Amino acid sequence: MSRIEKKIVVEAPLDDVYAQWTQFETFPEFMEGVDRVVQIDDRTLEWTATVAGREKSWTARIVDQTPGVRIAWRSTSGTQNDGAVMFSPGGAGTEIRLVVDAEPDGIVEQVGDRLGFLDRQVGGDLERFKAFIESRGRPTGEWDGEIHGDEVVSANVSPTPAGASVSSSDATGPGAP
Repeated sequence: MSRIEKKIVVEAPLDDVYAQWTQFETFPEFMEGVDRVVQIDDRTLEWTATVAGREKSWTARIVDQTPGVRIAWRSTSGTQNDGAVMFSPGGAGTEIRLVVDAEPDGIVEQVGDRLGFLDRQVGGDLERFKAFIESRGRPTGEWDGEIHGDEVVSANVSPTPAGASVSSSDATGPGAP
């Protein structure tokens, strides 16, 4: 298992930086190799990426999301990919600290990992995210709900246990109209 830790300061307000990071379906616009992210519900994301010329898919579950502070996830199927991203005031903007635990699959990925490809890719993804949000001047959307384990608390909505149904009028998560 490889652990990658990277930091960057983004010249944008913390609320805007955090809000953009909650827009998971925009990740392919700045994450190299990420082909698609589909948000199934407030906690579940389906990822498709191209790694060493092979398409890989996995499902990730958000296990903790504290607005403006932290988003943590764990893969539940497919490629091993767990991690957390933390946000804090930093210098003239917002410091992002990203920690990713990934399991290289097969000899090609293992060699690439030993040569530092994943480390450089994560660093490059943060640089591209920085350019993305700084050039826009504002986030593409936002979701300020909270997730703690199985409890999802949407903004201005009562806590909803994971798996419980939510009416369309309560849909305040990312991608909601």
